[in-house]
Order: sequence, then C-alpha cells, then structure tokens
Amino acid sequence: QVQLVESGGGLVQPGGSLRLSCAASGFTFSTYAMSWYRQAPGKEREFVATMTTAGRGTKYADSVKGRFTISRDSAKNTVYLQMNSLKPADTAVYYCNARSLVTWVDYWGQGTQVTVSS
Repeated sequence: QVQLVESGGGLVQPGGSLRLSCAASGFTFSTYAMSWYRQAPGKEREFVATMTTAGRGTKYADSVKGRFTISRDSAKNTVYLQMNSLKPADTAVYYCNARSLVTWVDYWGQGTQVTVSS
C-alpha cells in the first residue's frame, strides 16, 4: 500500500536549519508530483513547495521562497525539504503529499512537527 513517512522535524532556534525527509513507497515515484504542506495551530493547511518529476516544475510559497529548497532522490524514492533561516512563523506540522500526474489522486503522510523558538 502507499506509504509516505516524514522525518527530520524538531525544535530549532530562529535562524536555524532543518531538513525534512519523506520516504515514499507503494507507488511509481517518477509519475507523482511531490509536495510539502504545513498546518499551524488554528490555521488551515497551506502549500509550501512542490516538485513534479526529475527536478522540473519547482514552485514555492512566497513565504518560504529563498529560504526553503525542495529536492527529490529517485533512487531512494525520497523527497526532501531543506529549510534555512527558520522563523517562528514557520512553526507547524509539515506534511508530505504525493499527487499522481495521471489520475490526480492525492496521498498524505502523517506529518512531522517543526517548532522554531528560542
């Protein structure tokens, strides 16, 4: 079955960095766009970054542009989110998303908590 397992979250000070990972299994990785979303307490889930296939079609939310970088490793079926210059406003649960480029079906991971605080 489809599995998306996020890791790499934690507590970091403002200005610090974290790298999130999302290990995917149960589907053909190369035919899915991979994205990251986040949800802060009391707020709706929001888009963070996406990458279609083989490094094409990268897009970022304005709030993270220039600070976050999404990448994917097809050999490991893994997508990453490198987060630099973190701010308290980045505090949220971060979710990995896989969307089929054929059927547009969505799959979600369980989320990983990122807390930016001094």
